[in-house]
Amino acid sequence: MCAVPLFLDAVKCGFPSPADGYQEELDLDSYLIRHPNATFCLRASGHSMEGAGIYDGDLLVVDRVEPVRPGRIVIARIYDEFTCKRLIRKDNAWWLKAENPAYNPFPMPEDSEIFGVVTRNIHNLLD
Repeated sequence: MCAVPLFLDAVKCGFPSPADGYQEELDLDSYLIRHPNATFCLRASGHSMEGAGIYDGDLLVVDRVEPVRPGRIVIARIYDEFTCKRLIRKDNAWWLKAENPAYNPFPMPEDSEIFGVVTRNIHNLLD
């Protein structure tokens, strides 16, 4: 378990105001992972999901038990390769849509599968 202090006051992303300072512990494992036995992490590669805030090198938390629904960001296996895209429903078929206008949406091939739902994106702000 990885527990870190959690200040209960929200931080304003505008004009600063003093915080009350009350804190408790936040268990990062339980916050980031809902189903430990069905969760894995992988690194994002490329620029197709930048519009969703997923950048090259980000760490994605993927849950294989989370329900697959239109609008969710998923990891799909296509032709023995994995891709990260938003799942959409179009013309009674499942499509994968990038969050970058340079990439066109495409229908999921018959032999492809949804490998999991992206539940968290961990972005390093120091690099």
